[in-house]
Amino acid sequence: MAEAGLRRLVANWLRSVPPRRLASLAAETYAGALVRSLPGPEGFLLRWALYKSLFHRLTGPCWIYPGVRISHAYGISAGRHLSVNAGAFLYGRGTLAIGDHVMIGPNAVIVSSQHRFDDPRVPMIFQGHRAAPVAIGSDVWIGANAVVLPGVRVADGTVVSAGAVVTRDTAPYTVVGGVPAAPIGERPRLVAT
Repeated sequence: MAEAGLRRLVANWLRSVPPRRLASLAAETYAGALVRSLPGPEGFLLRWALYKSLFHRLTGPCWIYPGVRISHAYGISAGRHLSVNAGAFLYGRGTLAIGDHVMIGPNAVIVSSQHRFDDPRVPMIFQGHRAAPVAIGSDVWIGANAVVLPGVRVADGTVVSAGAVVTRDTAPYTVVGGVPAAPIGERPRLVAT
């Protein structure tokens, strides 16, 4: 029974992933492992070159620090000046759109897909995934150890406090914190003169 379920799981996964995506996943797995921990300017340059080729879109320069893990890069689009700190995890299976001038703190987790668990008759491991796009606006700072869950839109100018778990959309220029994240403050806005 368990062996048949595992075969079904693998067969379903292979059917659901087009060959081009399989090649992208293999490239990010092996090339990512080679460049993930490289220090110094060479490491930043090699990670930028790798993800420039694997992301759906990467508009400008980015700083991906050593130790960052990225999965399903084909579903990630990012604007200019993306900074992802050490230990962060970005998961683009359900699409992840990141604006300009975004900072992602150490050990932050942003996922655009999660395991399904709605059918109690089927073990969760065999229920597949529920993809839900994540959008991160521009001029956003996601603090250390924060988590952004599938289906969330983090608005322009938002600060996500360290350790927060973002389960719903944020308002522009707010500071959110807690579990689940809720507004705890506001950022000043530039007033047009």
